[in-house]
Amino acid sequence: MSMDDTQIERYARHIILREVGGIGQEKLLASRVLVIGAGGLGSPLVTYLAAAGVGTIGLVDDDAVSLSNLQRQILHGTADVGRPKVASAIDEVARINPDVEIVPHELRLAPDNVEALIAGYDLVADGSDNFDTRFLLNDACHLGGRTLVSAAVLRFDGQLSTYKSHRGEGHPCYRCVFPEPPPPDLVPSCAEGGVLGAVAGVMGGLQATEVIKELLDIGESMSGRLLIYDALGCEFRKVKVRPDSKCRLCGESPSIRAIDRDAA
Repeated sequence: MSMDDTQIERYARHIILREVGGIGQEKLLASRVLVIGAGGLGSPLVTYLAAAGVGTIGLVDDDAVSLSNLQRQILHGTADVGRPKVASAIDEVARINPDVEIVPHELRLAPDNVEALIAGYDLVADGSDNFDTRFLLNDACHLGGRTLVSAAVLRFDGQLSTYKSHRGEGHPCYRCVFPEPPPPDLVPSCAEGGVLGAVAGVMGGLQATEVIKELLDIGESMSGRLLIYDALGCEFRKVKVRPDSKCRLCGESPSIRAIDRDAA
C-alpha cells in the first residue's frame, strides 16, 4: 500500500526515523494486532497503537465501563460508564486516528475460541487481569505460531516480556518463567490490591513500544528477558530468562500439545 499526503503528514515523525521510514509505516498500516483487555493496560496500549497507525486492532473484552475503571483506563470517559468497553474503544480510536479499524470481540477468551481468534492476527498483546487467560494465551500463541507481548501491573509494580517460543531455540514461553498459576490467595487482583493508574500507563506504553518493534523487526526483542518496574523506587531492572527444558509446553518432552477445549 502507499500513503496519501494526509498520512505522510500524520506519520512524519515516524517516517524520518531510519528504523521505520515510509516502508515501516506502511507495514504498520497493514498490520493486524489482537489486544486482550481494554482495561488499565489495554487502554494506553490501544491508544498508542492507534496513534502509531497499526491498521487493524482486534480488541477482546466482555466487560462494561464502570466508574472505578476511569482512574487508569484512559480509553473510556465518564459518559461511557455502563457501555461495553469495546464500543467505547471504537469511538475513542475513531477520534484519534480514522486510519485504524477496531475489530470488537465482545467475549471472554476461552479454550473454545482462542485459536480461531489469534489466527486472524499477526501478533497478540496480553493486557488481561487473570492468570487463567495468561496461560491460555501463552499456550495458544506457542501452538499457533504467534508472538505474544505480555505485560502485568499491580499496586506500584509492573512486568513486561515478549514470548515467541514457537521460533525454537533461545526463546522461552510464559510457562518457562511461571510454570503454574500461583494460588488464588497469593496474588490479589487490582480490585483487592489496588493499582496506581499512572503505572498502568507506563507499562501499557512500554508494551505498545515492544509490539511496534516486533511488527517492524527493529531493536532488541524482549524475548528471553523480563523487565521489572518498581514505581516507588523509580527503578527498572531486566532479568534474563532461559527456556526450561522441562517446560510442559515448549520443553524437550512437552505434555501440552493442543488447547484443552474441554476446559471451556
